[in-house]
Amino acid sequence: MQYSKIVATGSYLPEKILSNHDLEKLVDTSDEWITSRSGIKQRHIVADGEKTSDMAYHAALSAINSSNFDKFNIDIIVMATSSPDMIFPSTACLLQNRLGLTHIPAFDLQAACTGFLYAITTADAYIKSGMYKTALVVGVDTISRFIDYTDRNTCVLFGDGAGAVILQASEEPGILINELHADGSGDWALNVSGHMYNGQIKSNPYMFMDGKAVFKMAVKNLSAVATSVLNKAGYTNEDLDWLVPHQANIRIIEATADHLNIPMDKVIVTVDMHGNTSAASVPLALDDAIKNQKIKRGDLIMLEGVGAGYTWGASLIRY
Repeated sequence: MQYSKIVATGSYLPEKILSNHDLEKLVDTSDEWITSRSGIKQRHIVADGEKTSDMAYHAALSAINSSNFDKFNIDIIVMATSSPDMIFPSTACLLQNRLGLTHIPAFDLQAACTGFLYAITTADAYIKSGMYKTALVVGVDTISRFIDYTDRNTCVLFGDGAGAVILQASEEPGILINELHADGSGDWALNVSGHMYNGQIKSNPYMFMDGKAVFKMAVKNLSAVATSVLNKAGYTNEDLDWLVPHQANIRIIEATADHLNIPMDKVIVTVDMHGNTSAASVPLALDDAIKNQKIKRGDLIMLEGVGAGYTWGASLIRY
């Protein structure tokens, strides 16, 4: 049987850090209020002129350089983002050109904060079909573009960043099971409704979020999809070495772990340092855990994502 295996990871965070104390100067909030409700202490924000494609490029190079990987072996680029540089061409095509790769397919997909799970599942399917042997998968978002820094319901939660993995065909077990879901009836609870129409921005150009509705949906669906994936693979929660969840909010992470009866010392948490970076959240957490030698070769890990749409999904992986 052919698997797709993670052979390299990489990440990028903008230099500028926006701390909770910085936010106290912008909106009616406090470090204690933010930390107690979200677990977030700081988030990274792009510099003036820094684009989504810039972050994607640095994360891709980080993955390529982490294992002395020959970039010309990459057969396809799949990018998850909700904040492309422009409406078209895709940011993946901009990345392809900047990496000096020619003719290989490159495309964006959009599933909000679940985007990386959708992207890695798509790349995995291409590899398992035999169509391609090596895929660069990038999750990247510049969410600060859509944030109203007078709205404390959203501005305290989100940051910018990029994460990348390189998948390669292997006879050794790698990605074991993927499961994806969507429920479009949840579009009202988390959205950026603004869009271009006849040269003008229509509707709200900033993010709207009903936090309570999103919290309930996230915990319910993350717990259910994790249980489903484990059952399909013939494993239990006790077999997991690490859970790598979407870094949205420490309360969501802790509630999901509790529902799954997984101790927090087996859960990767970076939300305190990064905030919610949308499609970049999971690959940033994954790369951080690998670089800090928490996740090691042979470990059984589960990646989980949940976000606007609603969308959610999970991947069970033998790293």
